[in-house]
Amino acid sequence: QVQLVESGGGLVQAGGSLRLSCAASGRTFSIYTMGWFRQAPGKEREFVAAISWRGASTNYADSVKGRFTISRDNAKNTVNLQMNSLKPEDTAVYYCAADINLRLPSRWGYDYDYWGQGTQVTVSS
Repeated sequence: QVQLVESGGGLVQAGGSLRLSCAASGRTFSIYTMGWFRQAPGKEREFVAAISWRGASTNYADSVKGRFTISRDNAKNTVNLQMNSLKPEDTAVYYCAADINLRLPSRWGYDYDYWGQGTQVTVSS
């Protein structure tokens, strides 16, 4: 069983930055592909970013490319999402997810086995 706990959400003005973190339980975190997804009110969940187990491969949604950076620290069992130049359309609940099947970073939610509870990010205009 893998437990994921997100933190770092909050309210920020457009153009500002936030750093989300996801703490994972489990001795084998270092081999999980990790992803971030988000869901805005009234919209479907969408992919944001993902990172391979060693961090060598990343995958980003076009809407966040160049503004968001995903990283991981396997020694601390954490994955982070640095979000810069935030826009009101980035407002959503952000979820981290773990894929335990040794795949390359996937943008499809059904490839992920475990999900956190989410953290709210609100960007004001």
